[in-house]
Amino acid sequence: MALKVADQRCFRDTTPPASSGLYGDSSGPFAAIGNELRQARKGATVVTDSGAGVWLLGSPPLYRVTIGNGSMSYQVLARKWRPRTFHEMVGQQHVLRALVNALDNDRLHHAYLFTGTRGVGKTTVARILAKCLNCEVGVGSEPCGECGSCREIAEGRSVDLIEVDAASRTKVEDTRELLDNVQYAPSRARFKIYLIDEVHMLSNHSFNALLKTLEEPPPHAKFLLATTDPQKLPATILSRCLQFNLKNMLPEQVVEHLEKILAEEVVEFEQPALTLLGRAAAGSMRDALSLTDQAIAYGSGRLQEVDVRDMLGTVDRGRVLELMTRVAQGDAQEILAGVEGIAEHAPDYASTLEEIISLLHQLTLAQMVPASLSGDTVEENKMRDLAATLSVDETQLFYQFAINGRRDLPVAPDPRIAFEMTLLRMITFRPSEVPSPASGSDDHSSGEAASRKKSEPPAPPVVKSAKKPSAIALEQAPKTAESPAPAAQRPSPRDAPQVMSAEEAADLPTMASWPAFFSELGLVGITQSVALHCELVAVRGRRLEFVLDSNNASLFQERQVAAFEMAFNQLLAMPVEVSVVVGQVGDSTPFQLRQLQAAERQHEAEVALEQDPQLAALLVEFDGTVIDGSIRPRQ
Repeated sequence: MALKVADQRCFRDTTPPASSGLYGDSSGPFAAIGNELRQARKGATVVTDSGAGVWLLGSPPLYRVTIGNGSMSYQVLARKWRPRTFHEMVGQQHVLRALVNALDNDRLHHAYLFTGTRGVGKTTVARILAKCLNCEVGVGSEPCGECGSCREIAEGRSVDLIEVDAASRTKVEDTRELLDNVQYAPSRARFKIYLIDEVHMLSNHSFNALLKTLEEPPPHAKFLLATTDPQKLPATILSRCLQFNLKNMLPEQVVEHLEKILAEEVVEFEQPALTLLGRAAAGSMRDALSLTDQAIAYGSGRLQEVDVRDMLGTVDRGRVLELMTRVAQGDAQEILAGVEGIAEHAPDYASTLEEIISLLHQLTLAQMVPASLSGDTVEENKMRDLAATLSVDETQLFYQFAINGRRDLPVAPDPRIAFEMTLLRMITFRPSEVPSPASGSDDHSSGEAASRKKSEPPAPPVVKSAKKPSAIALEQAPKTAESPAPAAQRPSPRDAPQVMSAEEAADLPTMASWPAFFSELGLVGITQSVALHCELVAVRGRRLEFVLDSNNASLFQERQVAAFEMAFNQLLAMPVEVSVVVGQVGDSTPFQLRQLQAAERQHEAEVALEQDPQLAALLVEFDGTVIDGSIRPRQ
């Protein structure tokens, strides 16, 4: 809105009568815009913004125009809730402790360097430190906040706190102009403080001009430097400063701080919405507050999970759980249908993959440490069911696929293509499973096999007992396409006779020959690690009974028994049945045989060197000795 002043002339009057209020009375010849008194010339145009009140005064006054409700403009949360003291800071205790102790014990350095990513408090800490140094009450870790110096610094008008944006003053001439005034004493404060933000943007010549002053400044000068990229600073600058690295905020710290702020602002919020904002902030408190401002505006004064998800482009955790359940079932058609449902909400596929990565991390924790999921919510119950459906190595493989898929998103022609390929890769390269196409025919054999496998819970965790547990027969797993012969043409191990002739059992290992026989199986991966610590305790016909060392059974699953049995059946002429239980073993495991053989080779190498005449002559000639532990047998 624009108004033109009439014939009256308006002047600035900084002392209105007490009865006139902020804008004066009818006899006060001045114009006010907002809360600031300003001069206005005859015929000048006065431009007002929303919330400003304008008095055009004369004798008598011509107009009074009030726009809006007369209130001040809105101040964003990041500025309104900027900490004013060290005690109001969130996190960064490792930095605050050092600064507080230095201030209270009068051990002040002349140059401080604050590093860290955006929005973690570098400039805030520097301003609080400047307030502590120049407080009129005295130098200490708790500025009064009431004296003139504290108010000037808080309001950004202190003449003795010179804030410099190095990104816009990179030239050496700017640095020299800045340093020309260092020698002069501060105008009214205790110290003249130079706060140089984004200091890594200075040129090499500017750094060189700063070196001498930064090394030996006048007693009244202090330098506070802040940067997001300390690697770009010369070593000569780093060596002249006390360096403090501010860490990223934890999501829990961000959520806790947002709860306090929203309670003070009287804004309704849902806890899951704050969790989403805390994760989206990526360790930056300023980003969290800016996103909160945006979410409040998006939700019309409320913070709801649905609105925050729509704003951020993230996918509901329930949809991610449903999608990973379909991946666990191995049904490609259902997976693509789930992606289609997610695509209707125009998601950010990078954020969706990050949700999947987070979910797989929680599933792994639930598998390795069941107490990590202690709640009884619907979501946690679904996560427990999914963790019981997948094996540990499947979860690890899916996690690796998701990480690689997140990396491939920027180079894919379309984010959805990369997202779908990541999910299909999970079921295509699934351990010990060969998925068949879900479309084109009515062949449901793979789906039935997958559902049959998933309907059975995995083997319980390792049970440690003082006595060796009784053998528990494990059902033979379905043979995959890599089996040497169809399962229908091979007799079932349970149909094999329990008493067999010596010729029929000649190909089986004995309890004594098992450690040497192990290398012929050609096992790899986790199955090899499990079999390496197994001891053969009984051979009953074509049934081999093993005991797995309880100290090496953390990754033991039923599927390793199936792979173990398959390796025997591929090597031997007639099928066998394998059972594995966890317990205490003797000294007849392949691992112990390998240790014994390695010790023998080490001993032979040491004896051979002791008897080597050339080495003996060399040691005598140079008065040398053989370093203990340096002898290695030839591989």
